[in-house]
Amino acid sequence: MNLVQDLEESDLLKGKEKKLPYPKAVGFIVTNEFCERFSYYGMRTILSLYLRDKLGYSTDGATVVYHSFTMFAYFFPLIGAMIADGWLGRFRTILYLSLVYATGSVFISLAAMPPVNLPPLTFTILALLLIAFGTGGIKPCVSAFGGDQFKLPEQAKYLGYFFSLFYFSINAGSLLSTFLTPILRADVHCFGENDCYSLAFGVPGILMIVSILFFVAGKRLYIIRNPSGNIFGRVSACIGRGVVKSFKSKEKREHWLDHADDKYEKSLIDDIKGLLRVLVLYIPLPVFWALFDQQGSRWTFQADRMRQDIGGWTLKADQMQVLNPLLILIFIPIFEVAVYPFLYWCKLVKKPLHKMIWGGILAACAFVISGIVEINLLPTYGTPVAPGLAQLRMYNGYNCNFTLNVPHIHGNETQATITPLSVYEHLDIETENVLDLPYNIHSQGAGDCADIVYNGYLHLKQEKANSFFISRNGVSNFTDNNDKAIDSVNVRFLSNVNGVAQIKLVEIQKNRTKLTLASNDINQKSIEAGTYDIVVDGQTILASTPLRVGAVYTFNLYQDNNGVYMVNPVMITPWNSVHILWLVPQYIVMTMGEVMFSVTGLEFSFTQAPASMKSVLQSVWLLTVAFGNLIVVLIVEGKFLDAQWKEFFLFAGLMLADMMVFTGMACRYKYVELKSSTEDLPQVEEIRLPEKTSQKPE
Repeated sequence: MNLVQDLEESDLLKGKEKKLPYPKAVGFIVTNEFCERFSYYGMRTILSLYLRDKLGYSTDGATVVYHSFTMFAYFFPLIGAMIADGWLGRFRTILYLSLVYATGSVFISLAAMPPVNLPPLTFTILALLLIAFGTGGIKPCVSAFGGDQFKLPEQAKYLGYFFSLFYFSINAGSLLSTFLTPILRADVHCFGENDCYSLAFGVPGILMIVSILFFVAGKRLYIIRNPSGNIFGRVSACIGRGVVKSFKSKEKREHWLDHADDKYEKSLIDDIKGLLRVLVLYIPLPVFWALFDQQGSRWTFQADRMRQDIGGWTLKADQMQVLNPLLILIFIPIFEVAVYPFLYWCKLVKKPLHKMIWGGILAACAFVISGIVEINLLPTYGTPVAPGLAQLRMYNGYNCNFTLNVPHIHGNETQATITPLSVYEHLDIETENVLDLPYNIHSQGAGDCADIVYNGYLHLKQEKANSFFISRNGVSNFTDNNDKAIDSVNVRFLSNVNGVAQIKLVEIQKNRTKLTLASNDINQKSIEAGTYDIVVDGQTILASTPLRVGAVYTFNLYQDNNGVYMVNPVMITPWNSVHILWLVPQYIVMTMGEVMFSVTGLEFSFTQAPASMKSVLQSVWLLTVAFGNLIVVLIVEGKFLDAQWKEFFLFAGLMLADMMVFTGMACRYKYVELKSSTEDLPQVEEIRLPEKTSQKPE
């Protein structure tokens, strides 16, 4: 067929474009993607807090599990692509792995239900593995399956619309679930708890089941193609053969991959050479994702230690993640219309890789900002117990001064006056396992406080907040918990009263009793932040007391010989005084970096990769996200630094160093020139519809 005939046929096909309706099957695929992304991001938004607050992980432990899950979710696309291309085809791969995904979603919701009584840790980890395998396996298949529904080249324009709609559905699902699931987590109370993780996990699980129903409902409309062959397997085998033979052979070839030409065709070898040119540039990319994905772990924990009220509304820590998809939708058109033209005019950007460099630099700047915010948060964290040290608190349960003498703290005699209903603190006593210190306490008052003397030993345990209470019953001891309260206030009552009194905390705004306990109950309780009246035996003894979120209070309650009550709240851990909106700048800068780095990287990879290698390149692009999360796991597990702000600055420095390496690689890269369809005739052949006899459904 000559050039004129080809071009005439191409024009004829274009003329038929208007007669072909938009594929109805696309609606089912886009809806499926919206529900699946809602499920994934909704679950992941609350995951780090669930791991810490319900499963008992430390902040570091929860971070490791969170990033390990994300790593597997971006590793399994490689497996999913191999299954779809080499065995099941896209339709069955999406269907079967979606069922695995839905099973994991059900498991994690059931594990969060106390009445079901499943082993929560075991079932949660199993659920996360199933979800990671499911979401990762279908990730490279859904968009490609949607593309299969279009007849090319007649519907090339419609295909562009589909990918725009598909991208919008991803961000819409992410946006809605990231906003909604924290509300279900914190504002709904179930099973006698102050939150409802089972519902917050259950709604995304239901959406995952709905996504499967929508996907199956459209089957009769789908164009379902047979597996095309495992291209990734062929690429790996060809590279492996080239490596082995290049080491064994003494013959010099133009490229080491040419040694594989005894088994593989030249066209495949040439395409792999083009692929490797791009993959070399992928080596520094995981560091960006190491920073980016900490929005759901370190940045969420950072937000959880901040003041979250905005007027009469509360912006929850995990809801801050909603800023990313929201800003993405805003920034993409702004960058295309204004930012990129300005950068080209300033000659700060000349090539696509230059955008990625600036994107990485912006990510580093975002972590510098988060480090500065973290430094300002330090005074609100209180004093956590450090290794090798013990903390001592001596609470005064009387309305008079007491003198405390401890002769051997750090080899020196310590003497301190404990004022009425207050506390003495010494928070850095060097201790190996257990330390016994002799002490003497005597009162300085008259009446109820006359001639009170106590002697004994302070039994201090290493890495514990050791607390003691002076009352009519002597000096009692207990272990304090001065960790910051999570989305609430922690309170403890130490009562020096006659008999047993009833204590109530009445929230003023709603005129509702939020806590009732007996005076002999010294256990720490968690309640909502607010303004409270403290009522003892029906008497309001402290009115309009603000209890602020994040704080830990100990109430010293005293009853004198005349039956008069008095109480003093002692704040042993400060409240969240730094506002959560101070995190907005780092989210803005990080999202700007994502637009320049991620969107540009996908476009660059598509245009620079050989046509037959684009699916392989997509899988490897997702692998860079997996390796980025692995970097976070290694750094957190390595425990190189003793403070969170230092870790933030470490990641910022690592990102800047990484971009310096990437800049050197970008400067040496030679771009592949794009050719128009009229310059390369085979392109018309490549996109022409195959004969009807070859279109066999699965």
